[in-house]
Amino acid sequence: DRTTEIGQLISSYLVREKNLEDHTIHLLFSANRWEHVPMMKEKLHQGITVVVDRYAFSGVAFTSAKENFCLDWCKQPDVGLPKPDLILFLQLSPEEAAERGNFGHERYETSSFQEKVLQSFYCLMEDKTLNWKTVDASKSIEDLHKEIKSIAEKTMQEVQNKPLGELWK
Repeated sequence: DRTTEIGQLISSYLVREKNLEDHTIHLLFSANRWEHVPMMKEKLHQGITVVVDRYAFSGVAFTSAKENFCLDWCKQPDVGLPKPDLILFLQLSPEEAAERGNFGHERYETSSFQEKVLQSFYCLMEDKTLNWKTVDASKSIEDLHKEIKSIAEKTMQEVQNKPLGELWK
């Protein structure tokens, strides 16, 4: 969420207006997620479905793709966040991603770095305590929407009476 003070600092880092040490930016991304936990829990307890773009897995994948970072260290600041019932991974080749609008404008948008991030995501997907679904993002927007909607509706039915879990606990 780039509207909070932390989010604005992250945004200025991503567009290369500010430089921050790698550990610092990772922790700021996590802090930005934690800012929203009370609201997320409130919505979930009200029976409202919460959809989050990226969430903790993205932060872990991006930071662990950098030199001298491991997945375990990168996960630690997010231990205890609300555990998602579903994680959709929209798979698209780095070449196809680079053809889309605005690719390359932000700090991490290089094909070589994106390849390292992809490998980190594959490692994260090995965690069988999480419900990962991979979706082919090269489809048309209409077909992609239809598939995501179907997966989401099925998951919502399956988890409607399950308690809220905590991530990586």
